[in-house]
Amino acid sequence: MIDITSEVKEEVRISGVREGVCIISTRHTTAGIIVNENENGLREDILNMLERLVPQGAGYRHDRIDNNADSHLKAILLGSSEALPIIKGELELGTWQSIFFAEMDGPRNRAVNLTILKTE
Repeated sequence: MIDITSEVKEEVRISGVREGVCIISTRHTTAGIIVNENENGLREDILNMLERLVPQGAGYRHDRIDNNADSHLKAILLGSSEALPIIKGELELGTWQSIFFAEMDGPRNRAVNLTILKTE
């Protein structure tokens, strides 16, 4: 789980958009984008929960091809995007909210896409 909050906030600042929406997404099918608290124990809890829900090597059909079906299924549970409001030029996040890129099948070279829409 990689905290990308500061990078996303900086891109919003650079965009100059005062009111709008920032869509954070990934095109990778074994990774996700989530918003949650940046606390070590919670990050471990999230990963442990995903492993309990979708254990590795549980006889998934896709494992016959790439042996990473659990990574795809975990990514489905997390989702591949988040949309967050931009208010007065700043990304609107709660006090404890951070944006994470959740790698389920790495490490690998990955990309995060930002789409910043102006609504003013």
